[in-house]
Amino acid sequence: MNPEKNGIFQNLKYDLPASLIVFLVAVPLCLGIALASGAPLFSGIIAGIVGGIVAGALSGSQLGVSGPAAGLAVIVLTAIQELGAFEIFLMAVVIGGIFQLLLGFAKAGIIGYYFPSSVIKGMLSGIGIIIILKQIPHAFGYDKDYEGSLSFAQPDGHNTISELYYMFEAISFGAIAITLLSMVVLVLWEQKFMKKIKLFQIVQGPLVVVALGIILNLIFQSIPELALTAEQVVKIPVPESIGGFFGQFTLPDFSSISNPAVWITGMTIAVVASLETLLCLEATDKLDPFKRVSPANQELKAQGVANVLSGLIGGLPITQVIVRSSTNIQSGGRTKMSAIFHGVILLFSAMAIPFLLNLIPLASLAAILFLVGYKLAKPVLFKQMYSLGQTHFVPFMVTILGIVFTDLLMGIGMGLAVAIFYVLYNNYKKPFLFEKDTHLKDGVIRLELAEDVTFINKASIQRTLSQIPDGSKVIIDGSKSINIDFDVIEIIDEFEVNAKHRDIDLTIIERKRKGVSNQVLEVQHAIINNLLPIDGKAVSV
Repeated sequence: MNPEKNGIFQNLKYDLPASLIVFLVAVPLCLGIALASGAPLFSGIIAGIVGGIVAGALSGSQLGVSGPAAGLAVIVLTAIQELGAFEIFLMAVVIGGIFQLLLGFAKAGIIGYYFPSSVIKGMLSGIGIIIILKQIPHAFGYDKDYEGSLSFAQPDGHNTISELYYMFEAISFGAIAITLLSMVVLVLWEQKFMKKIKLFQIVQGPLVVVALGIILNLIFQSIPELALTAEQVVKIPVPESIGGFFGQFTLPDFSSISNPAVWITGMTIAVVASLETLLCLEATDKLDPFKRVSPANQELKAQGVANVLSGLIGGLPITQVIVRSSTNIQSGGRTKMSAIFHGVILLFSAMAIPFLLNLIPLASLAAILFLVGYKLAKPVLFKQMYSLGQTHFVPFMVTILGIVFTDLLMGIGMGLAVAIFYVLYNNYKKPFLFEKDTHLKDGVIRLELAEDVTFINKASIQRTLSQIPDGSKVIIDGSKSINIDFDVIEIIDEFEVNAKHRDIDLTIIERKRKGVSNQVLEVQHAIINNLLPIDGKAVSV
């Protein structure tokens, strides 16, 4: 059953607990990405609020969660430095949002559907692995790399692997104790007997972990050997008053709209943010237990509006993000209300109780993200992809390794390149159908051309025809072909001339058959005009 049909209140028991967990994960990610971007810390919180409330409300995705993205951190950092002021950069964010709106109206969302499943699943597993690797130092109390980092290379000159060595120089027994106890709670909450108890169905394990972390942090403050430092807890800005809170919002520098560099930065943000959003949208749909399909063009429009608003009030660029989206799904979220509620909670908490949020240990959040990472990169998925053969497994593994050892977009690009190579190679191998028992009878060689024969098949067809012995009887059958490229027709024409000199008896069947119209548009036209019959009756649309 589709959860949206149940109504908001019927799903509230699932969406509200999920929104709380997403909120807890989102807070340090928003702050960490702002820090890595060289922007005011509160700009990350603004982006999280707008991403949750505005993008969540306008999006057609029921489980996607939007906010500041780690993939844009380097772009933002460079842009702020080159443009000279954060307020000028905010103008670029507004322009980027407008471009995203235009992309949505231009129906550019279809780009997201051209990424193969092996690459999308590789993206999810790669992010799962990188989450685990990146959170291990935080679990040990070594917090030099910012929360939300997904890149192999780090701003401090270290990388994901070397960080695992350096963390042993700064082990915090308080952080380790919190991590271990948190993991015990999370593993216990995953057991079947716990899920049968009604109380534990309502109270999620991550909420217990955060509460436990706050209590242990307060207790450890009186024990010097276990006390956590300021770097080992959440650090949300604390305003002195409500007026101080609103004073953290920033307007863009509208006078910079004539600056060409601002427009270039805006277009860059639009392209990268749109690509990350579409990839996340596709991945989120794969994880959705109800297998709903989100409208990609609507998502681009939602992100565009959210980015315009974020830029106008001092926030970072926004995309749909897989860490928060997968956390939402794993926490039981069912509709877009969980994303919206997470934004509302973030707004209220930043305004009213920032001091309480600043008691949450990063070690507690590391334990929660360990579980998120494991569920994204379960060993059973590797086994499943391996069983599908190298055409699927190799792009899957290349995507994972690319994400772990470079960054998200580079890893996806590498996986996509390998997947395209396999498509081209398989297409090269199958220019025609030839089965020995069926297509070699009475000394006649019958080559039955494929439905779509393109220039990619040129080399294989050329080689096959050149190997046919002199004096043979050959039939080239194009009767089932919908499209034959001119390159291939040219080769067949040349072979026809050459066959006369080689005493080859050649018969060609319908080699120049015309193509067909756009079949997708034909179906759409049939549906709109009530021409699509079901059980002999026309459908009324």
